[in-house]
Amino acid sequence: MEDDAPVIYGLEFQARALTAQTAETDAIRFLVGTQSLKFENQIHIIDFDDENNIINKNVLLHQAGEIWHIGTSPADKSVLTTCYNKTSDCKVTGCAAVWRMPAEWESGSHESPDDSSNSPQTLELLCHLDNTAHGNTACVLWEPMGDGKRLISLADNHVLLWDLQESSTKSAIASSATLEGKGQLKFTSGKWSPHHNCTQLVTANDTAIRGWDLRSMSQIYCIENAHGQLVRDLDFNPNKQYYLASCGDDCKVKFWDVRNIGEPVKTLEEHSHWVWSVRYNHSHDQLVLTGSSDSRVILSNMVSISSEPFGHLVDEDDLSDAEDNGQEEKCKEPLQDSIIATYEEHEDSVYAVEWSSADPWLFASLSYDGRLVINRVPRALKYRILL
Repeated sequence: MEDDAPVIYGLEFQARALTAQTAETDAIRFLVGTQSLKFENQIHIIDFDDENNIINKNVLLHQAGEIWHIGTSPADKSVLTTCYNKTSDCKVTGCAAVWRMPAEWESGSHESPDDSSNSPQTLELLCHLDNTAHGNTACVLWEPMGDGKRLISLADNHVLLWDLQESSTKSAIASSATLEGKGQLKFTSGKWSPHHNCTQLVTANDTAIRGWDLRSMSQIYCIENAHGQLVRDLDFNPNKQYYLASCGDDCKVKFWDVRNIGEPVKTLEEHSHWVWSVRYNHSHDQLVLTGSSDSRVILSNMVSISSEPFGHLVDEDDLSDAEDNGQEEKCKEPLQDSIIATYEEHEDSVYAVEWSSADPWLFASLSYDGRLVINRVPRALKYRILL
């Protein structure tokens, strides 16, 4: 049974950290990290059974502190990273660590969420990614499609490239770079590019977007005033190596070709408050998700700047052939960009949106009040893309 109706799950805790389980390509699974100052924080493992349209959950304890960011290993389903706040002596520090889920986490209670007789298991700490000399960690990025041994952490104005050793129980800084200059030099977010043999990184600080070459740890481009206010999130087009999406507190979502950073290729102005999260669909890059403090999730069809602007895959040669044969066959017009759907199941700021790594037509969104919503791309559009 495939139904376009949303499925909603309430965590009973405030939350802002969400990720799909990258290495899990069969089960539809998302991980959510809670932010509670009163209770022990938790990782909720959310499994979606799309046959029956129901959610099964398991809970693991994350005793280290409230979770601000969560990431999963591309190679090992049981390994994840969190960025969390640790409070000691009235001082709050942003820390990061690598964890393993206990081997038998699935044996916990998930039929009855109210059954408290099954006490949750605790995450196993593998290693810290802290370097107190480098300040507060904002996010940790796994090497895309990697073997789960390389990570980047962004801490204040430092980019740190880590090697995990001895089954992820040891971490060592392989190289680092420091952002220098005037203004607000704190990284807010970053993305490790899946292109160029994973040698490039993009970061956001204040209103600027910067590209980095990880081999030399040097900047390769900088879009100074990419947004009118703080840049919140970034994502790479999985199929077009120079294309990048960004979003921020100016309520805008912008699309860039980093070979020509003078101005964005496209700008979306559909949200009415800060845009916290932007994600390209992994398979069909015309599908772009955004989540905002206006409590809405918007699914856009950015087909004109996708890898399939004419409704099928094109490369540069096709385009030049089409121009040469102009007199014989009128070159097809690129398809029109559009807003596919606006989702209004949330009543609080939507801090995160993520596509499933197992089902390209399914996505989750998380609002601060702990509401997780699972939605599908409308069926009519799905068939239009596929057929």
